[in-house]
Amino acid sequence: MTRNQFSDGCAFVNGDYVPIAAAAIPILDMGFLRSDVTYDVVGVWNGQFFRLEDHLNRFEKSWNRLHMSPDISREGIRNALIECVRRAGLQHASVNMIMTRGISEKGNRDPRLFKNRFYAFAIPYVWLAGVDQQAQGVHLVIARQTIRTPTRAFDPAVKNFQWGDLTQGIYEAYERDGYTVVLPDADGNITEGPGFNVFAIKDQALRTPASGVLQGITRQTVLDLADEQGLSANASLLSADELRAADEIFLSSTAGGVIPVTTVDGQPVGNGNPGVITEKLRKRYWEAHDEERWTTSIDY
Repeated sequence: MTRNQFSDGCAFVNGDYVPIAAAAIPILDMGFLRSDVTYDVVGVWNGQFFRLEDHLNRFEKSWNRLHMSPDISREGIRNALIECVRRAGLQHASVNMIMTRGISEKGNRDPRLFKNRFYAFAIPYVWLAGVDQQAQGVHLVIARQTIRTPTRAFDPAVKNFQWGDLTQGIYEAYERDGYTVVLPDADGNITEGPGFNVFAIKDQALRTPASGVLQGITRQTVLDLADEQGLSANASLLSADELRAADEIFLSSTAGGVIPVTTVDGQPVGNGNPGVITEKLRKRYWEAHDEERWTTSIDY
């Protein structure tokens, strides 16, 4: 039996579908040289995209915010994402859509004159924390040495590759025996971590940072599910001390859904086990992946 050349993943580059290992971008692309790029990642579970249109909406807002104008229609983008998954035959996948500034012609530095480029790829589903880790909960560190890039410098609502602050925070987490990190802003308020939003639960009410963060699709899903279950949930300022004092904490990400946090800065959260509300929302999150209102099936 001939092995599917796309089984490890499939990419869409310059209008062609190629195996993930063969995918490449030009070294002069400003997405690589200057991180002049935006992207989005949508999950596929059991052969269905989850909230695909919401991810496409956010992607479109992001490229407009960066004054980009792709030479491919939104429907063309949608079809490319579906085709990458279909060719790879992946039932569970992480699917990336990327828009770069492109390549300068003859050294021109005027960003208005660049031809923007679209890329996409689908690979096996990527977990921020595996199922076994989620069952135990992860150890979160609140960064002391690094703050999140100020929103006036770069809008975090535009998903981007500028992870210098987040990467420094990850190293700090490792130095302090943590699994991952959340960064404060210049005023000491909690923002987000590398690839996730954070939620705190106190007295059965959910809070998530309102500013300095990506408007996560999983974050919104949690807010939607909490509302359906009659749970109080809102976005507001959240200090580091308030996070540490929470009864329950969890992370939200396309790369894993609702992820329990059981230790913050070396101290247990609640009784040191994943919380009751967290587990309830985690269960509902994965159940929602079979609900027609949020899913887009793939014709393999």
